[in-house]
Amino acid sequence: MDIEEDIRSLQLDSAEDEKSNGVLTGDAKLEEVEHVDKMEEDTKEVEQVVPPPAQVNKKVTEAIEKPVEKVEEKKRHLNVVFIGHVDAGKSTTGGQILFLSGQVDDRTIQKYEKEAKDKSRESWYMAYIMDTNEEERLKGKTVEVGRAYFETETTRFTILDAPGHKSYVPNMISGASQADIGVLVISARKGEFETGYERGGQTREHVQLAKTLGVSKLLVVVNKMDDPTVNWSKDRYDEIESKMIPFLRSSGYNVKKDVLFLPISGLVGSNMKTRVDKKVCPWWNGPCLFEALDAIEVPPRDPNGPFRLPIIDKFKDMGTVIMGKVESGSVSEGDSLLVMPNKAQVKVLAIFCDEDKSMRAGPGENLRIRLSGIEEEDILSGFVLCSIAKPISAVSEFTAQLQILELLDNAIFTAGYKAVLHIHSVVEECEIVELLQQIDPKTKKPMKKKVLFVKNGAIVVCRIQVNNLICVEKFSDFPQLGRFTLRTEGKTVAVGKVMDLVSSNASSSAA
Repeated sequence: MDIEEDIRSLQLDSAEDEKSNGVLTGDAKLEEVEHVDKMEEDTKEVEQVVPPPAQVNKKVTEAIEKPVEKVEEKKRHLNVVFIGHVDAGKSTTGGQILFLSGQVDDRTIQKYEKEAKDKSRESWYMAYIMDTNEEERLKGKTVEVGRAYFETETTRFTILDAPGHKSYVPNMISGASQADIGVLVISARKGEFETGYERGGQTREHVQLAKTLGVSKLLVVVNKMDDPTVNWSKDRYDEIESKMIPFLRSSGYNVKKDVLFLPISGLVGSNMKTRVDKKVCPWWNGPCLFEALDAIEVPPRDPNGPFRLPIIDKFKDMGTVIMGKVESGSVSEGDSLLVMPNKAQVKVLAIFCDEDKSMRAGPGENLRIRLSGIEEEDILSGFVLCSIAKPISAVSEFTAQLQILELLDNAIFTAGYKAVLHIHSVVEECEIVELLQQIDPKTKKPMKKKVLFVKNGAIVVCRIQVNNLICVEKFSDFPQLGRFTLRTEGKTVAVGKVMDLVSSNASSSAA
């Protein structure tokens, strides 16, 4: 009889479980219990009775788990990078967004206010939300790319707060290379817009870099409109807009389709979550920042394409963990993948999206992935995690089309020119091996005469060589992995796109 009692309790438990899973109503449970009693009287063999509950349970939990995954997928995910000149108010605006969307509580804000006051920097307290390390707070300058998450009704956003200071442009490049949309923060305060915009200011360089790195949509946020020198003046706002539009055009943005201007105050939060009060700013009839971010349409990526994830960082945490953004394809727990260019076969042990563990992830997501089959010291940023069936090409030479922006004093661009190449998360020294042809900017067709050197503003097709194998794709196949910038001595001298890959013997094209 003992065994029979055990069986009864097992079956009752299982019915109880099903009820708690919301599958059985109260009446159904009673019927189930009666059914169990009848079964018990009839059964003689114990082994046949025990399996069914477990199977039922398994089906029930599977049925329940599946819809949950679908619900999560509903919100689209976008990466927003905050760019602009130093002190334009990028971190303050980012901090204010987090505060307004409920990611930071009042107590934390009060703590930051007190901290900022102690350092006699009262207006910096909002920036402390984004600038977390002591050096950044002391100087009031962002150094690393800050990361934070917030949600609106339709979209999950990852904020990437890029440094504005020119010494940290390489950090800004790594931030912008992960972004889908850019928020260019401009200070309306007298003198500050001019400093950021003139030659040598970061506003110009950041816009050119953002376009090259694939930030296709830009929100131009005119900040500090509440400043006493501005006082929500329409004239000042129009002046900034009229100066920026021709420059944005020359950087390759379609101003009508891809750019939106709007006035805000990051410090007090005007025109951010709700539209600015007509008493404060009678002339503004457009959207507020949250509405504008929600309304942005970004071209879809292919979740079924070959998998590509450029690695931006790695660390040890119960195994090897890598960080990066999925540029194409999808990844699931248990997948076997390839780390290029060193051709290491790896297995995906776990996927973390934002802070949450996830079974699978699609394009555009910022992920941390735990891998087996490779040591942390064997991975460098710039390596790419990709599918085994269609691996990414690893080359040491490629043909590219370059637009020369601004060469250093008296420099000419010719074969033998050396620079630092930034392409997705790769940073490598490179040399121009040969200039192939110059392109006429008006007709976009190659010029006939042989080209030996070019100057500022020229468009040229050339061969570029690097010392180590790097993972790149043709711009026509994968725009995100085929556009790059060249920098010398801390200045961006050219932007370009990969036209063709020169296969070397060591190359591992999908051969």
